[in-house]
Amino acid sequence: MTGSAGDSGVPRCDKRRTRGGMNRAVSWMIGAVLSAGGGGSTGSELPAARGASGAPDAAAADGVERGLHWLSGEQQDDGSFGSLSHYGRHVGITGLVGLAFLANGDTPGRGRYGAVIDGCIDFVIAHGSESGLLAAETSHGPMYGHGFATLFLAEVYGMTRRDDVQETLRKAVRLIVTTQNDEGGWRYQPVRHDADISVTVCQMMALRAARNAGLYVEKSVVDRAVEYVRASQNPDGGFRYMNTSGTSAFARSAAGVAALQYAGVYGGEVVSKGLEFCARFTPPSEQSVGHYFYGHYYAAQAMYLGGEARWSSWWPAIRDELLGKQADGGYWRGQAGREYGTAMALIVLQMPNRLLPIFQK
Repeated sequence: MTGSAGDSGVPRCDKRRTRGGMNRAVSWMIGAVLSAGGGGSTGSELPAARGASGAPDAAAADGVERGLHWLSGEQQDDGSFGSLSHYGRHVGITGLVGLAFLANGDTPGRGRYGAVIDGCIDFVIAHGSESGLLAAETSHGPMYGHGFATLFLAEVYGMTRRDDVQETLRKAVRLIVTTQNDEGGWRYQPVRHDADISVTVCQMMALRAARNAGLYVEKSVVDRAVEYVRASQNPDGGFRYMNTSGTSAFARSAAGVAALQYAGVYGGEVVSKGLEFCARFTPPSEQSVGHYFYGHYYAAQAMYLGGEARWSSWWPAIRDELLGKQADGGYWRGQAGREYGTAMALIVLQMPNRLLPIFQK
């Protein structure tokens, strides 16, 4: 990897030097965190985490800096993340980690963490297949990991136009399209058998990012997925796990609302009722929140796209709760391990930066 260049023509930096020397030398002082002007950071310009109003948020910026610093030191030699979880090396966790660094303003081969992003790209591409499935060591529910990894590649391709990224992404998108079931959704395995809302949302996000990056996705695929999500809503505004029956829950409801918004459904009764249901879980909520990081990853997006009033109420609450949960070492403990929890928390805390196309209005 050292000294090579991607198709973008931007030289890649030495991952070992970046992780081992430069990252450890980075001060955690907030005075060093500067607002980015909209492009990738160069190493001397660092995007500041921002509050609901768009003003720099010093507390969030400190938490983000500590989290990125810890996370950068956990990357394996093959570029992967997930070894600290029971899943092992994982394309989905690696993709989410890559998104966390992209949200900081770093880009492939550029910025303090550009080499870390390069490693994530290399690992995901290395675990592609002719069928299009992106999967590494885990055999349980590979479509979850596939969806997050495809989303990451789509964001990267939009920045770099690398041929190897395009080819892997094209196959990954093709797999999603061809495995959509008759209901319009997707399930754990890449087969057209049944569907659930959480896996479906992952695929919808990946397709939206791919379309943003210029890949063709038939409108009918998205329309059928939208109808599946709509049909999953309960009378209380929340969403059930599968279309047949089931109770509403926060995480899948936040995911359902966000998926509809990214598909272009920004208003109407379904979205309005979904947002109202999710608002019941505004931190600190006394109600039980299963799949905490997954839920808040989508809830932050749903509230941001739901308008200024909802976002200005939601953002300070989740920011303060996440910062309160951060360990002294800079990481967060997630259901799928520290790397997963940290990546998800960092993505949420950096949403106000508005640097990732998929998270922009």
